[in-house]
Formats: sequence, structure tokens, C-alpha cells
Amino acid sequence: MSYDVVRRTREIGVRMAVGARGLDVLRMVLREAFWLVISGVFIGLVVALMTMKLIAGLLFGLAPTDPLTLILATMLLLAIAAFAGGMPAWRAARIDPVDALRQE
Repeated sequence: MSYDVVRRTREIGVRMAVGARGLDVLRMVLREAFWLVISGVFIGLVVALMTMKLIAGLLFGLAPTDPLTLILATMLLLAIAAFAGGMPAWRAARIDPVDALRQE
């Protein structure tokens, strides 16, 4: 996400120059970060459920479809995404439009 924010500095500067607030930019970057994580979690859950028979032999004392484990893993990934997307989003929200437009 940090690389994406740096790459899109000019676009973010234009958005802010035409009236976007810092909060709007913050939401945009966080929405993109969460979209990536949610799609990855969905694909991971589908693959895990499809390979349930193979996984069952590796787990001891735990079912492959244990809801508590799946929910905790999903929540952990969402928390990590919030942290990983939060810092670049905060930086993007504080971009000065004039400096961003001057940047080459």
C-alpha cells in the first residue's frame, strides 16, 4: 500500500486540489487495502475448504472447519490490514496538493 500511495501521489494531489478532503483520501486508501485483504481471505477460505481432507490429517485436536479458528484468523488478517494500510493512508491524507502536483 505504501508503494501504491507513493506511485499515486500526483493523482491524490489532483483529487485534493479539486476538493477532496483528507478524510476522503484516507477512506479511499483504506478501502483499497481492505478490498485486497477481503478478496485474499475469501480465496484462502475457498481453497482451505476445498483441501479440507488433506488438511484434516495435519491437524491434531482441531477440525479443519472450526468456526472459531476461521473467525480468529480472519479477524487477525483484517487487523493487520488496518495497520498495514493505515500508515500509508494517513500519509496520503496529509499530502499537500501543490507539492504533489510539482512532483515529477
